[in-house]
Amino acid sequence: MVQRGRGQLRFGVFLVSGRFSGQADADVLRRSVRAAELAEAAGFDDVWFAEHHFMPYGVCPSAITLAAHVLGRTSRIGVGTAVSVLSTTHPVALAEQWAMLDAVSGGRLRIGLGRGGPWQDLEVFGTGLDRYETGFEESLDVFLHATTGRVAADGRHFAFREVPVVPEPERRPDVVVACGGPKSDAVRLAADRGLPMLLGLHADDDEKAATVAAYGQPADHVSTVLCQVGDADVVRKALPGWLKDGLGAHVTVDGRPGPSRDPGEYTERLCAIHPVGDAAHCVRTLETSLRRTGVSHVLMLVEASGTPEGTFENIARIGTEVLPALRASSPAVPGSG
Repeated sequence: MVQRGRGQLRFGVFLVSGRFSGQADADVLRRSVRAAELAEAAGFDDVWFAEHHFMPYGVCPSAITLAAHVLGRTSRIGVGTAVSVLSTTHPVALAEQWAMLDAVSGGRLRIGLGRGGPWQDLEVFGTGLDRYETGFEESLDVFLHATTGRVAADGRHFAFREVPVVPEPERRPDVVVACGGPKSDAVRLAADRGLPMLLGLHADDDEKAATVAAYGQPADHVSTVLCQVGDADVVRKALPGWLKDGLGAHVTVDGRPGPSRDPGEYTERLCAIHPVGDAAHCVRTLETSLRRTGVSHVLMLVEASGTPEGTFENIARIGTEVLPALRASSPAVPGSG
């Protein structure tokens, strides 16, 4: 099993599997698999997959399924889901999948769990708006109970007699909970259960530090950033179109307004708060973020060039020009999490 110490630096790749202009979905998924293989070769500690339905922003509908494939294609690197959405997934089924993959991968799978959004997914998969609005805490607890080897439920959303989980889990899962900000109810849920948080790409260092402070106790949290080594104009040209298509594809289940960010303005914000630029700038930005947030596990979105070749080159350049400098200058982050 992968061992993690508090304050130990870890750097991962975060793959949204976004469909850029002119790309076929199958090619995007194959690009993500290849990117994961290259991340292992480049010395990253882990690779994490996002999960979306019915939109070009991300064409992977099951993070744990893609993670399973990549676990079979790699030998060292950790693999995670960022996130598996509990509003549209049965938590016991997810626990069974985790137990199976944990056994065959030697403990390399990490599970990120999130609430998701009020999207049409709830209608299509039959879980409904109520599951999204009131069911996350119950779903989280059912999942955690299932990973002990036996589970029963008598709640609002889940009610069933006790059953054994097969395959029987060999260990407790390595779980993180997606948290939207310091006032998010997910912060309380995670802290009450002693689960570290997954901090989002939208948040700058100040918001992430405030979220960690609201959590109120030491934990090995995980932070996501956009990282692009090289000319920032590559991101400014490619990212707005991807964001425009992705934001526009969000359809709510009840007619409420969907995301309304301006793609160009959001791109500029991401470039301003994240490591986007030459290697020295990326190192400085990440060192500052490590210090200001106290979060020592960083996941890097690497696809913002809009091309497979750009994604692969970015992974290689981070591996050779950024990670060694970070590890040499910051062997650990005292008091992280």
